[in-house]
This record gives sequence, C-alpha cells and structure tokens, in this order.
Amino acid sequence: MHVPLWVWLATVAGIIVLFLFDFFFHVRRPHEPSFKEAAVWSCIFIAIAMAFGGGLWWVWGAQHGAEYFAGFITEKSLSVDNLFVFVIIMSKFAVPRIHQQKALLIGIVIALVMRGVFIAVGAAAIHQFSWVFYIFGAFLLWTAYKLGKESFEDSDEEEKYHPNLAERLAQRWLPVTNEYHGQRLLAKVDGKRMVTPLFMVIVALGFTDLLFALDSIPAIYGLTREPYIVFTTNAFALLGLLQLYFLLGNLLSRLVYLGLGLSIILAFIGVKLVLEALHENTLPFINGGHPIEAIPEIPIWLSMTIIVGTLVATGMASWLKDRRDRASA
Repeated sequence: MHVPLWVWLATVAGIIVLFLFDFFFHVRRPHEPSFKEAAVWSCIFIAIAMAFGGGLWWVWGAQHGAEYFAGFITEKSLSVDNLFVFVIIMSKFAVPRIHQQKALLIGIVIALVMRGVFIAVGAAAIHQFSWVFYIFGAFLLWTAYKLGKESFEDSDEEEKYHPNLAERLAQRWLPVTNEYHGQRLLAKVDGKRMVTPLFMVIVALGFTDLLFALDSIPAIYGLTREPYIVFTTNAFALLGLLQLYFLLGNLLSRLVYLGLGLSIILAFIGVKLVLEALHENTLPFINGGHPIEAIPEIPIWLSMTIIVGTLVATGMASWLKDRRDRASA
C-alpha cells in the first residue's frame, strides 16, 4: 500500500488537532471528569477511530481495512492493560484528581512521539532484514509467558511497579519540590527554580508507556506490515486513553482475566510472526537459507476472529467471577 506524503502529513496534522482539542477542551480547565463526561468522550474518540478505519477500508480495500481494525482492537486492549500501571503511578505520587488529566495527556503525547520513532525504526529493519520477524516473534512469546504467569499470581500490583530509568535519573539530577503547585510543572521555591511532582508524574507516565511499546509495536507488525496502519492504530489507541482512565476507574480491578487474554493474543501473534519468518526465510542455517513455502499463512480474518473471541471470552469470564465474588461477599 503506497501512502502519498500528503496523506501522511494530513493524518499527522489531524491527530495533532485532536490532541490539541483534547488539551484545550478538557485539560486547560482543571477538573475531575464525571462518569458521563468520560463515557461520552470515550465513545466519541472510539467512533472517530472506527470512522477512520471505515474510510481506510473503502479507499484501500478490505485487506488493509481488516488489518487496521485487528490492529486497533489489539492496541486498545494493550492500552487498557497499561491503565493498571497508570493508576499505581497516580497513587504513588498522590496526584490530585483535578490535575491528573494534564499529566496523563502530556505523558500520552510523549509516548506517541517516541512510538513514532520506534515504528520508523521497525519499518526500516523489516524492509532490510526479513529475519527481524524471528526476533519480534520470540519477544512476543516471552512477553506472553510473563504476562500469563503474572495473571495467576496474587502479588500486590504496587509491588510490580518499579521506577523506570528516566524517572530515577530525573529524581537524581533535578531539584524536585515536595508540594504540588496547581498544574505547573516548574515552580520557584525560596528563590530557586524546581520541578514539581506533576513533572515527575509526566516523566513516569511517558517513559512507562514507551516500555509498553516494546510489546505493542511488534504485536501490530504481526498483523500488518504497513507503517501507516501501524502508526494510525497506535495513535487512535492512545487518543481517548485519558477519558478511558476516568471511565474505567475502579472497574479495572474487576478485569481479572484481561492479562490472561492479552497473553493468549500476544502468543498467537508471536507464533504468526515466526510462521511468516519461516515462510520468507533467508537465514542460511534454516532450510539452507530458502523459504519454507509449505508453511501456511494465517489470514487476517482468522487473526481478528481469535483476537475478538479471546477478549470477549476473558471479559465474560471476568464479569462472571466478579459476580460470584460479590455474591459470596
């Protein structure tokens, strides 16, 4: 799929406009969104993502359209899993609810910019070396194993969070005040300019989400090889994540099987990547450096069926378990 430069520029400009709208409409006025506000805007942003996918389907065909929707569902699901850590970070820094929107949105924008770099590097590596799929596949299988193992452990979520490198460096080298100064990131204390805890929260959110990109970027490349689809699915998955954070709120703790469902999805995509690598093999120590054409290709409709089916099954299982736990309590 050849995407003209003007389409790339128009798409990036449109996404920037949506983030700016989100900032000026929701973040500029500090407040804690109500459930209704979060629900309405979550639906609006998801509807925009669906409309974009529909337009892509109409312009570039069913194959690319299906790849977009499969990728968007996967990336959105992984983003919901990220919210668990966002809640922990907000709790750790004791961020006032009225200031959480600004920290979340700026952290998400930082993550999107850095993901764009990851996507470009990944596209160049795949174009140059087909064996990169072996690495992506192996990494997803390892991530799926760890995620599945964690879903069966009862350890406290807060114990699983450790400050990332950027957060540790910022705490070490920057003067940090212990008190919040509204929505300001910098403040003057006793004549000395210091960063506020809100600045540290943004650093923690942005770079934590970047670490999550280490599995989400290979996952989306397992569903499509089009950098344009990879970028737009990531952008639309992150857009509206702010509202989703306030919408789900305490409901996150009830999605007890989400980690297991994502583990199954990542394992499936990992296997798919390895099969594709074998189908286009160039490594000399595998089949003499020749492709293994007998390896079947997994169609996108089957990928979407497994992804959606797994999420529905784990969602229903989580709901039933929550009902049983509440009844027994």
